Amino acid sequence: MPALATTPADATPVLALDRVTKTFPGVTALDEVKLGLYPGEVTALVGENGAGKSTVVKILTGIYQPDGGEIRIDGEATRFPTPRDATAAGITAIHQETVLFDELSVAENIFLGHAPRRTFGLIDWTVMETRAREILESIGAKLDPRTKLRELGIASKHLVAIARALSVDARVVIMDEPTAALSHTEIHELYELVEKLKAQGKAILFISHKFDEIFRIADHYTVFRDGQFVGEGHVSEIDEAALVTMMVGRDVSAVFPDREARIGEEVLRVTDYAHPTEFADINFDLHQGEILGFYGLVGAGRSEVMQALFGITKPSAGQIHIDGQPVTLNSPADAIAAGLVYVPEDRGKQGAITALPIFQNVTLPSLGRTSRGGFLRMAREFDLAREYTRRLDLRAASLDTELGTLSGGNQQKVVIAKWLATQPKIIILDEPTKGIDIGSKAAVHAFMAELAAQGLAVIMVSSEIPEVLGMSDRVIVMREGRMAAELSGAKMTPETLVRHAAGI
Repeated sequence: MPALATTPADATPVLALDRVTKTFPGVTALDEVKLGLYPGEVTALVGENGAGKSTVVKILTGIYQPDGGEIRIDGEATRFPTPRDATAAGITAIHQETVLFDELSVAENIFLGHAPRRTFGLIDWTVMETRAREILESIGAKLDPRTKLRELGIASKHLVAIARALSVDARVVIMDEPTAALSHTEIHELYELVEKLKAQGKAILFISHKFDEIFRIADHYTVFRDGQFVGEGHVSEIDEAALVTMMVGRDVSAVFPDREARIGEEVLRVTDYAHPTEFADINFDLHQGEILGFYGLVGAGRSEVMQALFGITKPSAGQIHIDGQPVTLNSPADAIAAGLVYVPEDRGKQGAITALPIFQNVTLPSLGRTSRGGFLRMAREFDLAREYTRRLDLRAASLDTELGTLSGGNQQKVVIAKWLATQPKIIILDEPTKGIDIGSKAAVHAFMAELAAQGLAVIMVSSEIPEVLGMSDRVIVMREGRMAAELSGAKMTPETLVRHAAGI
């Protein structure tokens, strides 16, 4: 066990949790946890999906109320009955998916809900735009406050979300997976922003599944596991292996399982596949028991190919053969009927209905198997959902639990279970471990290996080079909508992937 924190004993945290507990029906989300955030320092909150990190953020921002323990500011006990109270106390959060409004200007988005006012309550547009410009300049964002949000790219919108969080006089800044949608360049710009916030004396809570980010910018770490506090300390005094062991309670030495591929008959062949604007000249085959990796930089066209195969978009040319027979897949229903399913990258919007319970999400594409005479059989729905969620080691209080309340990793398991319940021949996994922790990644990887061993043909789209190399039997590298290379064996190295993806 690593040494506990060596923060000076007389240092008072700006914000602290002391023995905080939070329970929901059937589950204890937090069990007497503690956490301290210090001025001018970054504390990384580390843990698997379901460890309690999201619950902590909601308590600190006034969305949830703790059932026990204390929240302290500068050593004094306090409460945040509403999000407005948390904001007034100087706590702000930058979320992975911040809600912004395309039809409003940059300045309006930044000050939505707390715009500066003139006499009679009218908005002071001049002051608002001036303050917006000052905040944007402080984070190095060269944006016009009067620009409509719809005219900005994803990275610029993320900067607006950060500026919105900083538009209040914040003492504590919570960053919850802030780099999930950013490119490498934008991530480094975010690092520079973090350094500026530290120099301003802000206390920063940083939540990320990416260890390179944690070791790059965090001063301290706090580890939660299954809703309990495990340990804390200085990042400089721990290594990645020890941190992983604290997170999962076991040694995860192999995120990628040892597997001996047993390649069978050809199950899918794609010939001269093209789309009017997204991709062209796509030719590949896929066999039973094989994991075929697709790698490429952002915008390479990988997901667009998969969406066309699944019938979401319409190709302009090409032919698909499944089990040697030509097929036309004009819709997802056609693809499912042919034995091809697709687990999308954006599981929240495309892969699931978060307001429905787990069991209904799992059985949604398989209603023919769970109904009789036009009536659903709930017992059969539960049996089917239980069978596939158990195989994926889903962690939830019950199958009645609303999907939206689960962690990202467990939501991903439900989406995968949903499509496996259709008993497909081919499964496409688009960024299957994006945004989930190392323990859940290991579980998904192990299950992928199990599926391939059972003869399922797997296509895996991934931006993570270790995942591509650790799981794939072959790799297709895409660049600018075309296949740049097809690699196997000794040719599958990080260097070759990057060279082909970048066109070097």
